[in-house]
Amino acid sequence: MLLSTTEGIEGTRIAETLGLVRGNTIRARHVRRDIMAGLRTIVGGEIKDYTVMLDQARDQAIGRMVKQAEQLGADAVIGVRFTTSQTMQGAAEILAYGTAVRFGDA
Repeated sequence: MLLSTTEGIEGTRIAETLGLVRGNTIRARHVRRDIMAGLRTIVGGEIKDYTVMLDQARDQAIGRMVKQAEQLGADAVIGVRFTTSQTMQGAAEILAYGTAVRFGDA
């Protein structure tokens, strides 16, 4: 499955637009991570636990989006975007979305 943030993929011709596909996940903070993050804000630097958590959440959201595109028979998802939002105190959603397409002869 090809993924692109652009509205097309060079060297291909979009024969059919299958529609919007998306994948999301909601992650909650962990008390141990919050304590470590609080200490890190005092001394500065990257909060690695949060970096790993968000990376895993993005991967899961992308995986869910790709699965939805595959179910439609897509060759690619174009115009891929990400958004985040706080759903409740201490929890955030990561959403990946784009347009599923099928290629024709180039």
